[in-house]
Amino acid sequence: MPDDIAVYIGEDGRTAPLLGRGRLAVYRKEQSCWTILKEKEFPLSRTPGLPELRKIMTNMRDFLGECKIFVGLSITGVPYFELEKGGFSVWEYEGNPLSFLDHILAEEKDLQMRRAAGERGVNQVAPVAVAEGRYRISLIDIQEGNTGITTKQALLPFIRKGEFYELEVLCSHVPPWLDAELTAGNLCGEKSETGNNEVRITIIKKCCCQLAGPNLI
Repeated sequence: MPDDIAVYIGEDGRTAPLLGRGRLAVYRKEQSCWTILKEKEFPLSRTPGLPELRKIMTNMRDFLGECKIFVGLSITGVPYFELEKGGFSVWEYEGNPLSFLDHILAEEKDLQMRRAAGERGVNQVAPVAVAEGRYRISLIDIQEGNTGITTKQALLPFIRKGEFYELEVLCSHVPPWLDAELTAGNLCGEKSETGNNEVRITIIKKCCCQLAGPNLI
């Protein structure tokens, strides 16, 4: 597969916010040089509502094809969730793409190697049943880089499977992908501080949630 990276850029040729004015350019590296393979404007800054925004994101994913690395100045909300759902590796970077594309490509290849090496460890860091339908997991060791896997590898398959009533997650900070999952999925999470520089998130299916309180995310 060729080395392709998609970058959302503004009129000045530098990275732009995904919900701002700009165009999407797919860069390809051939013989040590980066060139623009294709580019297209997507009217994300002018979308009238959520359905239209999701439709544009679907068209964007179709345009990108097999390119699964996406870079912008800022990528949040529904666009971030849609990219995550589509299997994209999402980066936020400031500057001219030619100044950072090699760095991102090197980081991506290193991450792929670490993921391959850490596949055996996924089952060792998984939610543990503490009662019927209730589970608990700590992501702190993963966030401190002590396991060789990512928080997403350890937890997302379990969440997507949905065979739980309540899930307690301990972490040093809320992973961005989990925040997006709670925002756009069928789950809600109540966040609290443990007093040990840790965050506890209690995740419950939305059908079982009570009215949102001040700590709900």
